[in-house]
Amino acid sequence: MTSTATDIGNFFHQRTGPLTRELLREPGGFGLGQVPGSLKPDATTTSICGYCSTGCSLNIHLKDGQAVSLTPSTDYPVNLGMACPKGWEALAVLDSPDRATIPLLKDESGKLQPVEWDLALRTFSEKFKTIQEKHGTESVAFLSTGQMPTEEMALLGALAKFGMGILHGDGNTRQCMATSVVSYKQSFGFDAPPYTYQDFEESDVIVLIGSNLCIAHPIMWERVMRNPHSPEIIVVDPRMTETAMNATQHLPLAPKSDMALLYGVARILIENGWVDADFIAESTNGFAEFSSYVQNYSLERVSSETGLPAAEIERFARLIHEGKRVSFWWTMGVNQSYQGVRTAQAIINLALMTGNIGRPGTGANSITGQCNAMGSRLFSNTTNLLGGHDFGNDEHRKKVAGVLGIDEDLIPREASWAYHEIFEGILRGKIKGLWVVCTNPAHSWINQTQARDILDRLDFLVVQDIYHNTETAQMADLVLPAAGWAEKEGTFINSERRIGTLKKVRKAPGQALADFSIFKAVAEYWGCGDMFREWTSPEATFQILKECSRDTPCDITGIEGYRMLDEHGGIQWPFAGGGVSGEGQREENGGEAESFPCPSALTSLPSQQRRLFENGKFYHADGRAKFLFEDPRPLTEPPSERFPFVLLTGRGTASQWHTQTRTKQSAVLRKLYPKNAYVEINPGDARRIGISHNSRVIVESQRGRILASAFVTHGVQPGQLFVPMHYEPVNQLTDAVFDPYSKQPSYKACAANVIPAA
Repeated sequence: MTSTATDIGNFFHQRTGPLTRELLREPGGFGLGQVPGSLKPDATTTSICGYCSTGCSLNIHLKDGQAVSLTPSTDYPVNLGMACPKGWEALAVLDSPDRATIPLLKDESGKLQPVEWDLALRTFSEKFKTIQEKHGTESVAFLSTGQMPTEEMALLGALAKFGMGILHGDGNTRQCMATSVVSYKQSFGFDAPPYTYQDFEESDVIVLIGSNLCIAHPIMWERVMRNPHSPEIIVVDPRMTETAMNATQHLPLAPKSDMALLYGVARILIENGWVDADFIAESTNGFAEFSSYVQNYSLERVSSETGLPAAEIERFARLIHEGKRVSFWWTMGVNQSYQGVRTAQAIINLALMTGNIGRPGTGANSITGQCNAMGSRLFSNTTNLLGGHDFGNDEHRKKVAGVLGIDEDLIPREASWAYHEIFEGILRGKIKGLWVVCTNPAHSWINQTQARDILDRLDFLVVQDIYHNTETAQMADLVLPAAGWAEKEGTFINSERRIGTLKKVRKAPGQALADFSIFKAVAEYWGCGDMFREWTSPEATFQILKECSRDTPCDITGIEGYRMLDEHGGIQWPFAGGGVSGEGQREENGGEAESFPCPSALTSLPSQQRRLFENGKFYHADGRAKFLFEDPRPLTEPPSERFPFVLLTGRGTASQWHTQTRTKQSAVLRKLYPKNAYVEINPGDARRIGISHNSRVIVESQRGRILASAFVTHGVQPGQLFVPMHYEPVNQLTDAVFDPYSKQPSYKACAANVIPAA
């Protein structure tokens, strides 16, 4: 095998046949093909935005076969002609000089040097195989993402677990959505967000818990603003966020006292008879026990624990009762908690007991974070076997093995370690090699200093990303350059379960490859390429995933292909094949939950708005939802004399995204948010400490200290601080504690101090 780019392309071509011919048209064979032939050189096409979970559709305008500009799609049922600042700049961030354009391999002096793809892939295989031979197959792991197309996630998971023998691999959706996944599974029997965005416009009461919707999901907030019913908007959040400023009721409760509040509200509803007794009797289990339990949450107790006036708690309960269509929404303020699962289920309990589920304008609705977190949840082969199946279920493994045409023994019989367990495995010397794909844990992982120390202990770290200078890429032994959004194709699944298509409308720079092509190449060099012969393209992979989903709650066998998705404005799962019933019919449930009985067919032509549980049936074996609850726990790290504040973290502005890997590449976006980290502090605290607005301060916790600018505001309560999560040093402060059920990190509250900077 030669080391020239052309010969690598020829090698791929000969070994994989038609797999990469579309991607290998130009000399060098590095996925630099023109826009697909189905598009005219000066046409306009559409593509789903690659930032957040909203899943907006953008019109991509082409000139000479390349994308030159974009506008929001006016007829797509998600965004209806709207786009946030990040969406408008989605193309601009791809033109950065920081793009990874050629493989980089660390030399003997410890510096990353450009190398040919052949050497990069040979080194990848040789290093990881050597580690496995010396320490066992479980000594290599991978960390994936919720930001790649579904087909790429699935190929990575299948390659790693079935082809390379890697047992442990998790996604960065562990940082944002694990709590909601576990909550839905335990309460409903499957990870099934029940809503559609139309519910924002149909509700007469909208309850937002731990969600700064205005900033984190601007288009969803626009949908709230389109609501014609003058809804009551209730925001439960310690901070006076931008969303809370527009609420009809803001409940600034003490950090992590949500469960006490929700249990207290449940008690008020029960005592007043403000519950849907018929729905409870026909569709749920455990209500009697729950009703007895919440009697412990007197109004006095709840007021004391939350810091909220009793009258405001009673008003909250009364508004839920008076609403005809009440929707409950939550996001990271609930999910990123040491007791996130039970908090989310306390929200679900309110929806169940009042019958606010399965109807327009209702639901217990988790809002996802990343553009394809839902795809990761169902098809990444990390926490679940492909199609929402269970690694520990013999029938599930047999089914998936049959669909893929592989030996069932290649499929692990146990789920992977979670993200933090993989880090702990590195610390204990159990994991020696790590493959990080499209994520940046050296910035984003909790207790950053420790995280970087752990990553530095690896024998070999591979980072696959579109930028060469992320904090994690700078620590890598090998960097593989990947194509970004608009430089490849596939599907995303948004928060409301809508599957939409991503289009390739421009060339990837230099020698960067689509992640799909990199995974196919790794399979060839590893020696398991034959296992993935049928995975010839993203759309061919979509057909494979359809079969994996057959007879499950997320059955999508009725979707013919990408064209059908485009023609119908995306399609929400489930959409099983063979449906003939009228619009609005929903899934039925029967048989054992472990075998995922097939929901009844939906419609021959998909409606643009479809909700789950309209018939009151859920995915547990008996078709009922469960009331789940337990005692709240105090803050894991309460304020002390040394660290007298509670530090909160969250979204900063609508123009920032996660670790700013992409948004900082746009000159326009950079103008819309502060360049450096800042800390919000209450005016009373600022006066007491001697801090003035815009002065330089040090924010510190038991784990580290950072420099920031002071932002003096009544938006935070006395005794609290807030720092946006986007800035590189912030996670030096956060405390590595986790929810016991979802194993999601608790980023949102820890003890801290702030002092003037010398």
